[in-house]
Amino acid sequence: MKLAVYFGAAALVMALGAGVVLGTSDNPAPASTFVLLDGSSRSTADLKGKVTLVNFWATSCVSCVAEMPKLIATHEKYKSRGFDTLAVAMSYDPPSYVVNFAETRRLPFSVAIDNTGAVAKAWGDVRLTPTTYIVDKRGDIVKRYVGEPDFADLHQLIEKLLAAT
Repeated sequence: MKLAVYFGAAALVMALGAGVVLGTSDNPAPASTFVLLDGSSRSTADLKGKVTLVNFWATSCVSCVAEMPKLIATHEKYKSRGFDTLAVAMSYDPPSYVVNFAETRRLPFSVAIDNTGAVAKAWGDVRLTPTTYIVDKRGDIVKRYVGEPDFADLHQLIEKLLAAT
């Protein structure tokens, strides 16, 4: 029985990891306030006007740590063209670990700590990490990845969204 549950969960993660393509309208990013490491905050409304990658992660998540250099490279590649990245640490991640990770890895994008879990809950009750959302210039979620994205596919999507008016 346990084996069947394991394989069922693995199949679900693999299916979700392939990415769920969502429509580009009528799917607004949920209203949220992101508390950044420097104590400032950003809201979902602040995402409008840019293509934004919102990544839910944890320092204890091996896949999250492994994909971080690719997220950094993606951010650096597109930031001058109206692209932004927001990394949201899960509520169970000790804030000191998140700060240490962000500083030692010199993360070039905003990092938020979801202390209460409210942001993860608002964004579809995120429980699996990494979970990444792509938000278009209008503030609509256009794709969700559970697990590490296919970065070639992700870059194509970013290019398409940046080119859209």
